[in-house]
Amino acid sequence: MKNKQRLILRNKLLVIVGVTGMGKTKLALYLAQKFNGEIISADSRQVYKYMDIGTGKEWGSIHIHGYGLVDPRENYSVYDFFKFGKATIENIWSRNKLPILAGGTGLYIKSIVDGIQTIDIPKNDNLRIELEKLSTKELFEKLAILDSSKAASMNLSDKNNPRRLIRAIEIATWNIENGVSYKEIEKRKEVLNKNVSVLIIGLTAPIERINQRIEKRIEERLNNGFIDEIENLLKMGVSWKNQSLKSIGYKEAEEFLKKGLGFEEFIEKWIKSETDYAKRQITWFKKNKKILWFDIYNRNYPKDVESVVNKWYYSNINTDDEKG
Repeated sequence: MKNKQRLILRNKLLVIVGVTGMGKTKLALYLAQKFNGEIISADSRQVYKYMDIGTGKEWGSIHIHGYGLVDPRENYSVYDFFKFGKATIENIWSRNKLPILAGGTGLYIKSIVDGIQTIDIPKNDNLRIELEKLSTKELFEKLAILDSSKAASMNLSDKNNPRRLIRAIEIATWNIENGVSYKEIEKRKEVLNKNVSVLIIGLTAPIERINQRIEKRIEERLNNGFIDEIENLLKMGVSWKNQSLKSIGYKEAEEFLKKGLGFEEFIEKWIKSETDYAKRQITWFKKNKKILWFDIYNRNYPKDVESVVNKWYYSNINTDDEKG
């Protein structure tokens, strides 16, 4: 028999990013069928069990890794995702298939593609409780005392963001307790593999179209039983204080179900939270110059994406000769 060549995909990772509601999973399912791939969800809301409607989980003929990883009463961190994602990618490679990382949680994507030096530094809940009482000015002053190098590296947006300041103080405190300097921590970076060829596809649309899609998705989720899903979670013992119910949609529902917010106001607040989140996603992903963007309202966009992926998929490949 003739020698058969088998593609060796151990050095390839396809990533699909974009704001909420762009059809990332749908495209990932399409490409997975075309290129013998498996999908990993990079969505911080979809990691929870029993939260399918409000997080927009989609299913197809191909298994999606990353759905329902933890109980909604448990916390889940970027580091948890990094460990899961890295192990899953290795597993997919071991079966000579193409891993496709698809989602809109920027830190999840970054942890896999670029690495995050401080990813394994744990949260300090007691410290956070104290820090949340401080103003942004007080937080920045505290950080400057603890770690002047980190404070000096922050831009105006960072300085005015209490969440980032609290995390920076948390990291600085951990560094001091463990005798690690800011310069040393910057050198730490656990990445997937330096030799991995990563192709990042970004899905976009005009902002007015994005907002229309968000409103339509919210309407669909309500019609599909979103409120019933929340009530079932509460019956299971999930608390409004749990990380899972702080997700967009669920946290607005607390005001509707528990605090007397009117139904129309609830929908308006949910829409605003989603559109504001979409704006933040746009800002985050636009900083990454490696992303190849495709407008989903271009009629040929799926085929255009397929063409780009095809060229990359078959470029610089390794092969094994197998006698059949």
